[in-house]
Amino acid sequence: MNATNGDIAELLARAAGEEKDDQRRRALRRASHAAFHWTVEAADLVARGEKLTVLPRVGPWIAGEIERLVAEASDGVTPPAIRQGFLTRTQVVHALEERPLAVRCDLQLHSTWSDGHSTLDAMVVAARDAGYEYMLITDHSKGLPIANGMDEDRLRSQWTAIDAAAAAASMRVLRGIEMNIDPHGEGDMEPDALAGLDVVLGAFHSALRLKDDQTERYLAALRNPWVDVLAHPRGRMYNARVGLTADWPRVFAEARALDKAVEVDGYPARQDIDVALLHIAAESGVRISLGSDSHHVVDLDYLVFARGAAAMAGIPEERIINCMPADELIAWAAQHRT
Repeated sequence: MNATNGDIAELLARAAGEEKDDQRRRALRRASHAAFHWTVEAADLVARGEKLTVLPRVGPWIAGEIERLVAEASDGVTPPAIRQGFLTRTQVVHALEERPLAVRCDLQLHSTWSDGHSTLDAMVVAARDAGYEYMLITDHSKGLPIANGMDEDRLRSQWTAIDAAAAAASMRVLRGIEMNIDPHGEGDMEPDALAGLDVVLGAFHSALRLKDDQTERYLAALRNPWVDVLAHPRGRMYNARVGLTADWPRVFAEARALDKAVEVDGYPARQDIDVALLHIAAESGVRISLGSDSHHVVDLDYLVFARGAAAMAGIPEERIINCMPADELIAWAAQHRT
């Protein structure tokens, strides 16, 4: 078996699309997603004479399907655009072995204050136990009611909770938000509330399936003085949404000129931006932000996908804002307001 875990994920996704039986289709989809998280290459297991059923989401039937699909894939495996450019855990771990990338913090974390599944206190403890020097809480803003977005009053109330959680865990916790940005670059929160934050992520959450060039939309968002980081820029989602297109060299050049950052969202189904765009970003010299997009304490490990992508693209640590000490990061964000 010469197929990589990424190849197997693609073959399983194709098989799921063709499967008529509901139960088997769901099993194939689950296995396809799981392949991105396997900690060992399936091909290595086969080479050692071990069974594929030791892998998560792989029972006897799925194992047989993998062997059959790989045997039939003699012409190589090229994913369609909707599943293209997604890294596996084995790939990012290998990349970080080749080029270790130390970071001080995770810069996208959610809690039950918006659409997270773990409490703020639990997220703070998890970040501390992960070895971070500090963290940034970035719950959603009011323009995203489906995500229980916070209005200005709730945001201010969260600051008190952040201070209490930080003190209890002996962990530095910065105040942030993932602010919803409209197509004209406008945010949905009042400036007097935003002024109390350390770092603001700006993100698009609507009109993400448009096929025409969205360069002006990105430029408008970057020119918003309250946006420090452009979060999950393309808005892509594995096997669901290709994401937006733009003149990326121009977008990155504008971010560089304004000294803003562009995010690599490490959530496995997002991986946004991907390595291909990161190579363009590296050439521009734009700052990069890395976030796990955690919504549960177990999700903090997803930062490895963002770190691995940055390592593969050769992003230098001095251009990654997660490598800044906390006070330096706060000062960097503050200069965007002047």
